Amino acid sequence: MNFISNAYAQGGAGADGGMSMIIMLAVFGLIFYFMIFRPQSKRVKEHKNLMSSLSKGDEVLTNGGLVGKIAKITDDSDYVLLSLSEQSQVTIKKDFITAVLPKGSIQSL
Repeated sequence: MNFISNAYAQGGAGADGGMSMIIMLAVFGLIFYFMIFRPQSKRVKEHKNLMSSLSKGDEVLTNGGLVGKIAKITDDSDYVLLSLSEQSQVTIKKDFITAVLPKGSIQSL
């Protein structure tokens, strides 16, 4: 009693299978570019523009959720002195600034 039938190879796939693989790889490359790489590069470019436009007196939001006003900023340093209130100041790295808030945002909190 033989319950398992013999399996035979199918012939004739040849060059057509190779060409479809190349087309599929090209499609995946395009999907990767338009859905992952391009949006990420746009975000990086916007963040660099944000870092270059920072100035003293700007109200900013950090990655950690701190909201404060820039008290001191220098072009040659990567650090910013952030004033959280009248009594407290924090030194943070420029890269941790997420957004510049409109003037008066701190007072409305």
